[in-house]
Amino acid sequence: MIKKLQYYVSNTVNPHLNLATEKDLFDTVDHETLILYLWQNQNTVVIGKNQNAFSECRVELLKKEGGTLARRLSGGGAVFHDLGNLNFTFLCATENLDVSKHLQVIGHACRLAGIETERSGRNDLLANGRKFSGNAFYNSQGHSYHHGTLLVNADMEKLNRYLTPPKAKLEAKGIKSVRSRVINLCELAPSLTCDAMTTYLLTAAESVFGVPPQAIDTISQEKIETLAEQFRNWDYLYGSPIPCNVSCGGQLPFGNVDLKLCVKNGHITDLKLYTDALDSEISVTVQKALLSLPFDLTAISEALPKHLGTADANALIALLSDQIFS
Repeated sequence: MIKKLQYYVSNTVNPHLNLATEKDLFDTVDHETLILYLWQNQNTVVIGKNQNAFSECRVELLKKEGGTLARRLSGGGAVFHDLGNLNFTFLCATENLDVSKHLQVIGHACRLAGIETERSGRNDLLANGRKFSGNAFYNSQGHSYHHGTLLVNADMEKLNRYLTPPKAKLEAKGIKSVRSRVINLCELAPSLTCDAMTTYLLTAAESVFGVPPQAIDTISQEKIETLAEQFRNWDYLYGSPIPCNVSCGGQLPFGNVDLKLCVKNGHITDLKLYTDALDSEISVTVQKALLSLPFDLTAISEALPKHLGTADANALIALLSDQIFS
């Protein structure tokens, strides 16, 4: 049960420092506390835990134009951050995680700004029928967080230029571009700013949880710098490519997937699943299921349901059958 509500507003726009701060708050949140963390990044693309940076983002263009790539701990898809975007994170003990209440906070804050919202799909919030917030989740060792974006007045031209979502994902949603399906909240409330939205969120959090928010005054900068090194690390950001000789991909019910396999002497010797699935552990799960198996549809079909849910396993088996074993 939540008995204490704390908040922290970041004073940096560096994505690696902000993700490190998020991790520190995640590690240290106590059993009866909910922390609302609010932060902004400048000219940044943030990809999900299991995504291929080069498939999701025009990396060289981003770097050439002074932008930064970052990878978060949670699953989900790639997002663009600038100072017209406000990021939120709710952090608590896993047993106290209540996404519905968190979304009530977002909805209440938007109503304070004069905007009505609705929830759509697996992790989106809509205003006027278009997405202004994507959400993702992370759980580890009894702690959880739910975080997301709030497009207040983001540069839509850059968002469309840097992000490269798979064609199958766009076709599945019946849209032609990233830009065509998102909206800045300032289009509906022209005077709205990220600073104002910060105030509305704190007011809304107090209303929803019935506890006055208390500011977190001190964060260990030494610890943040140490954690930030992980988020800056090249291997963490880009990953080590495998000598792929078999691949398949497409839009499945749990997310877009790109599965790459290395097959030697009739067995799967290495593999990597890139995906925007909200389940941040699904890539590791599939790797455990398939590694060292005979490269045979029957063997794969027997192994996957033992590790994945039936629907997810069947969807992946069908993709393999259609694109590789047909």
